[in-house]
Amino acid sequence: MSDYQQVANAVAAEIAAGRLRPGDRLPPQRRFARQYGIAGSTAARVYRELARRGLTVGEVGRGTFVRATEGRGGAPALSDPPDQRINLELNYPVVPEQARLLAQGMGGLLRTDVLDAALRPVGAAGTPEARAAAAALLARADWRPRPDQVLCTGNGRQAISAAVAALVPPGGRLGAEEFTYPVLKSIAGRLGVTVVPLAMDEHGVRPESLADTHRRAPLHAVYVQPTLHNPLSLTMPPARRAELAATLRRLDVPAIEDTVWAFLYDDTAPLAASAPERTVVVDSLSKRLAPGLTAGFAVVPEALAARVEAAIRSGGWAPSRFALEAATRWHADGTVQALVHAKRQEAERRQALARDRLSGFTLRTDPRSCFCWWDLPPAWRADLFVAAASRHGIAVTPASAFTADPHRAPSAVRLGLASPPLDTLSHALTTLAALARSAPDDLVLA
Repeated sequence: MSDYQQVANAVAAEIAAGRLRPGDRLPPQRRFARQYGIAGSTAARVYRELARRGLTVGEVGRGTFVRATEGRGGAPALSDPPDQRINLELNYPVVPEQARLLAQGMGGLLRTDVLDAALRPVGAAGTPEARAAAAALLARADWRPRPDQVLCTGNGRQAISAAVAALVPPGGRLGAEEFTYPVLKSIAGRLGVTVVPLAMDEHGVRPESLADTHRRAPLHAVYVQPTLHNPLSLTMPPARRAELAATLRRLDVPAIEDTVWAFLYDDTAPLAASAPERTVVVDSLSKRLAPGLTAGFAVVPEALAARVEAAIRSGGWAPSRFALEAATRWHADGTVQALVHAKRQEAERRQALARDRLSGFTLRTDPRSCFCWWDLPPAWRADLFVAAASRHGIAVTPASAFTADPHRAPSAVRLGLASPPLDTLSHALTTLAALARSAPDDLVLA
């Protein structure tokens, strides 16, 4: 066993025994190295190993803390756990009329001859009708992809997986916003790809950060969410998109553009409109229509199409023909557009509720977004707040889930607003606001 693993095991034993408790701060790495008689580089590996095991969390400008993990012996009981759980981690928009609208479009699909065709296998090219429908669904502002650019997958995550596998070799480097979609990190890990954080500002990823990072060690591709970025709800203004496109072109780096939330904000052209020859757009139907309807899409430049299609085929990520047939019909009869319109209105209602219930706190969001980013009050660390919220039956996501650099997590949480019924969401936000206004020590039961 290596030195860093032995030291990490010793610290883990201290945590398990309760001598290091949730919320305790570990010493700076130099002091830790002196304390254990190890090199500074070994101390850094120990801290990385503890974070990998989920025992610690790093917070920007504050240090490294023992994580408050639910169920760990010795963790403080902040209140009695309730029977029901309100999940503000999952975030699938649902509107009351959803099932009725979807059911109306299913009649023709249930005819024996039509159903027989819909249950046959299909490849990444889907069907001509599905590609045409997808091209129309994904169009925004003045950008409209050609149907022959569209490839189909089983879901949006598979579209991302195929794009990453096609563009980044095992051992390669994938640039991503410093706060990014958590699933991207797990996809990259399975493919043996390193996610490299790119600095952001209020307009999204900074092109100069991309250039500096690529100069230090070349990137094989970049993953970005320019419209309603998850988790920060940022939308890049046109000037930043043009600047980013120019930087990608100058560096000769391709981009994977995730537009899964862009249906809520369709008056802004995608990055692909500025860099069509090097941008793979990935999207899906689960947010537009229903979480159980899994169909993903990749709009691929001609030069990259063969690689992405081969990745879909080798990864086993081909679509379900039934889902494509259903979606094609829902597009043709206007169901998709009706649901998109309803979900935009619902997002605005829920954002207004969040602003009201969390008034006085620091939120980063957009009136059309289905989530918000909450910079917690100074008394709270994210992991402790997540544990406290869980004790009240509410699941929220800590900032660390979204950080491309696991050692730089601010004291913040993301709240998914889309899934719970409106009255349930109101109750949850009111409870969280009261929790945030209290001090953590006030909630520890004797």
